[in-house]
Amino acid sequence: MTAPVMLRSDLPGKVHEGKVRELYDLPGDRLLVVASDRISTYDVVMPTGIPRKGEVLTRLSAYWFARTAEVVPNHLTAVLEADNAADLGAPDEPELRGRSMVVRKAEALPVECVVRGYITGSGWAEYQRTGSVCGVALPGGLVQSQQLLEPIFTPTSKAESGHDEPMTFEQVEALIGAETANAIRLRSLALYRYAAGVAEERGIIIADTKFEFGLIGGEVTLIDELLTPDSSRFWPLEGYAPGGDQPSFDKQYVRDWASATGWNREPPAPALPPEVVQATSERYLEAYRLLTGEPLPDAL
Repeated sequence: MTAPVMLRSDLPGKVHEGKVRELYDLPGDRLLVVASDRISTYDVVMPTGIPRKGEVLTRLSAYWFARTAEVVPNHLTAVLEADNAADLGAPDEPELRGRSMVVRKAEALPVECVVRGYITGSGWAEYQRTGSVCGVALPGGLVQSQQLLEPIFTPTSKAESGHDEPMTFEQVEALIGAETANAIRLRSLALYRYAAGVAEERGIIIADTKFEFGLIGGEVTLIDELLTPDSSRFWPLEGYAPGGDQPSFDKQYVRDWASATGWNREPPAPALPPEVVQATSERYLEAYRLLTGEPLPDAL
């Protein structure tokens, strides 16, 4: 039986709606973050949802937040379950369980912290044009999907709508100050190196990923999601072969399908056929299983 799809939550106190998540104000210094089953491609939300996608995003983020909390502080208080909703001051709605996080409020920093361990995607396109990515010069002769000698920090702007734009580190310093810029760079690189090592032991390459940070009590703190198929490129280690595109456990499968339709990447997006929906859901669930060592649990 196919799991029901949640395309949107509608609760009182909504303070923000993104491509995938809705944020709601809770008493005190907390927010409720609901991950829907929406999927976006080329910054456009598709009209078709992916079963259990929101649960994967939330529970996988919680898994990584727990594993990295001693190194980098994060905003997570708890994943919403049936037995903790009252204590958290959150609504006890069955459709919210497992896909929602209660988090501490933070002052979000206006930078997307992208770390690349492999040259692919927009980084590969920029490298072909300029020999560099976000002002970071790279050796000549790299091929698509090749592993870099060292991971690189390639930040972008954080656009409310449309495309994020590449930034140099000097631009980040000018925007948020040298001390904070250095903190998010060092923490992003440390997180990537740690997670890439864990994932490789479990048969997954993290080609690149995106982190977001905010300030809580002046402390640079991880917010949003962490090391999910929406924020990362996950490739199977088995069969990895630089020189072209790689199979993936993330939404690249939907991007490839959408491109093949001839869609111009402008709204409205085409509906996803059932076989693409099923294959995408399976990829998200398999990424969760491989990385955590457990199948995605049912919401309590």
